[in-house]
Amino acid sequence: MRSRACIALLLFLSACASSTPSPNERGTRSQRLANLQRAATLPWTDGGRCVVREASQPWPALVERCYRTLDHDRLKFHDTTGRCTVASADAAVVGIGFCVLAAPEIAVGAVIVLGVVVVGVAIKEALDAYELRHAYPEEAGTSRGTKVSSRGAEAQDRPKLKPEPSGQDWLPPMPPESPERKRSPECKPVPVSHRGGNDNHNRCADAIKNNSVPGWDVLVNGKQFDALVLSTRTLWEVKTDDFDIQSLRSQRFFAKVKLPEIQREKRLAEACGYHFAVGVRSAAHKAALLELDRSLKVVVMDWC
Repeated sequence: MRSRACIALLLFLSACASSTPSPNERGTRSQRLANLQRAATLPWTDGGRCVVREASQPWPALVERCYRTLDHDRLKFHDTTGRCTVASADAAVVGIGFCVLAAPEIAVGAVIVLGVVVVGVAIKEALDAYELRHAYPEEAGTSRGTKVSSRGAEAQDRPKLKPEPSGQDWLPPMPPESPERKRSPECKPVPVSHRGGNDNHNRCADAIKNNSVPGWDVLVNGKQFDALVLSTRTLWEVKTDDFDIQSLRSQRFFAKVKLPEIQREKRLAEACGYHFAVGVRSAAHKAALLELDRSLKVVVMDWC
């Protein structure tokens, strides 16, 4: 019964939307961005994770799927347009609040929030990410299909970035201005396509906790890093070698050979004011690296 009522109500609201589109909906902003901005004014018990997941859906569909995650104790609804009175049969089942909130336009005074709204963490990250994604369209190659340009050799001959993917595809905000960045434009993080050829490597990088650029590498200071966590200002490099299957002697040799490149990556990151972390797949690999350089931050990727 509830499912049929929701469908009927969504059809009703969609008809209203078709007949009276709002100025914002006629604008150039994407539906996803408009939904995120709209949801940012409401209190969510899950930090807005459901909203971010469903943000590409039409607003009524988003509300239908995420309504349960609202902090209902902080909300009051008023049917100021009479729209939900017309749909009273459906509203009686799904609730006046759902009907009012799912309307294509929220009339002034229709939704009253008690107290100050702190934007949900997930919504804020998605909105901030959108800003970076569109702050450097030329570098990221997202608006005109251009290739990434950089003085770093690693950025040469990169394939054109694919069109903007769906789902969790918003890139992070620029870190606060710092002396390093003011001295060097190369310190601006620019999202670039993953290097191809090792899907497992890329999956491990994408799964780093709080990764701000899942699905992408990030170009900083001429170096293409595997991940960026803006909340801690940390650039990551991921090593997915089968370290444990080697003999102890081979492990030490392998770690020693790889160390200079890791140290170079660390210097490049720190020159731009970032921390640097190396992700490895085994405790033995971590121990071998730390034995050679105790200043490294090495993390065993138990998710990989």
